Amino acid sequence: MSDSIMRIPAPDGVAPAAQYTHVVTGTGRLVAVAGQLPLDESGTLVGAGDPQAQARQVFENLRRCLAAAGASFDDVVKLTFFVTDMAYMPAIREARAAHIPDDRLPAASAVQVAGLVRPEFLMEIEALAVVSG
Repeated sequence: MSDSIMRIPAPDGVAPAAQYTHVVTGTGRLVAVAGQLPLDESGTLVGAGDPQAQARQVFENLRRCLAAAGASFDDVVKLTFFVTDMAYMPAIREARAAHIPDDRLPAASAVQVAGLVRPEFLMEIEALAVVSG
């Protein structure tokens, strides 16, 4: 875990959250990863109609983007989930758990949207990371 990141799971007077950390701070270089979609390296949709497969691909794309910037999931301070149906959140949480342990959850927001750039996309996820140094 990055030494430059501090997590405050539940500040005084704020109800605890099971699926995210309320406040995450860090010092260092900010890495902003644009919303990632369930596309493989050739731009082909992965997991048509399958939220688990789409979530796994999106997190793999996030991992690759973070690595390209010299970051990892250990450095992520915020995730934003855009979903066309909140029923996809368990699949997203499962895919996230493969990369981020429960004791290092970042801040997070989940937004249900009417649609994404293409109708076959069930989700889009963006990340903010802070890399020390």
